[in-house]
Amino acid sequence: MSTHAIREDPRPLGRGPRLRIVPNDPTAGEITHLRACAQATDLLPGEDATWPAYGSPAWLQLDPQDPRALVATLEAAELHRMAEERRYADSYQQAIEVRHTAAADRAVRRKTMRTRQSHKITPTPGWPPIQIPGRPGEYLTLENRA
Repeated sequence: MSTHAIREDPRPLGRGPRLRIVPNDPTAGEITHLRACAQATDLLPGEDATWPAYGSPAWLQLDPQDPRALVATLEAAELHRMAEERRYADSYQQAIEVRHTAAADRAVRRKTMRTRQSHKITPTPGWPPIQIPGRPGEYLTLENRA
């Protein structure tokens, strides 16, 4: 499962098809996720393999050599990595938005906005048709003034 996919079940490992396709130009996080899935599949090869949640009473009762204990730990580590990745991506996006908002506010205060008032376009003889902004395929010509 790619980190970009949306699932209702937050447990990324141990479910879905056993074969995983490596995406074109994968990120380090995608490769890490694929490796974690491959390790979980190798440790618990059954199609219906399940394990308790990391840190739960059922997990604490597992033998330390039980592969389900390792898969649950691996799953918890992968969920943490994915959460951190999302947190950093969200922080970066928030910083970009703050920067754009600050720049727009500064331009309004200094009256340096680079926008112009709308003006009326008038076709004149000899000029080609004028495309109407915001209306693809519609042109203003001398014959059909809007």
